[in-house]
Amino acid sequence: NRAVAAKRQPGSAFKPFVYLTAIERGLTPETVREDKPIEIKDWRPENYNHEYFGPVTLRRALALSLNTVSVRLTLESGPTPVMRTAHRLGIASKLNPNASIALGTSEVSVIEIVGAYAPFANGGLAVAPHVVERVRSLDGKLLYQRTPPNLGRIIEPRAVAMMNVMMQETLLTGTARKADIP
Repeated sequence: NRAVAAKRQPGSAFKPFVYLTAIERGLTPETVREDKPIEIKDWRPENYNHEYFGPVTLRRALALSLNTVSVRLTLESGPTPVMRTAHRLGIASKLNPNASIALGTSEVSVIEIVGAYAPFANGGLAVAPHVVERVRSLDGKLLYQRTPPNLGRIIEPRAVAMMNVMMQETLLTGTARKADIP
């Protein structure tokens, strides 16, 4: 079952956890950070197209999936708080607390990343991903009904609202604009 067992690097799909960590530490979508080359020891993370925009808002940086800004935010808060945010939202895999976590270098399963994104869509509530909702017999008798657990709020409404504004910008003007379906 590849959705549950296969692990892959999530790449830029991990960036919302970096940005949520920054938002929860007091930044906003309009906070400005520098998009310019950065060097950490012998590592020089670059943007996908090797283009840099200088000062950009966090909203624009996430929309354009700017690697240098994601790495800078991770260095500001520290890799461990980013890792804790991802775990709180539902990532169960071991994550490496280093600067490259900003670019999704630790492996996770599809079900983990999907479950960890759910709180952005549902207003900040924790979820327990599952496959089977109910099972009925041939004659329609209910044999099993999943009772969803109430796991509570894991993102404050203000933070989830800011994240949704930023993630929506990705669809409107950023790297996911071609996914816009009329």
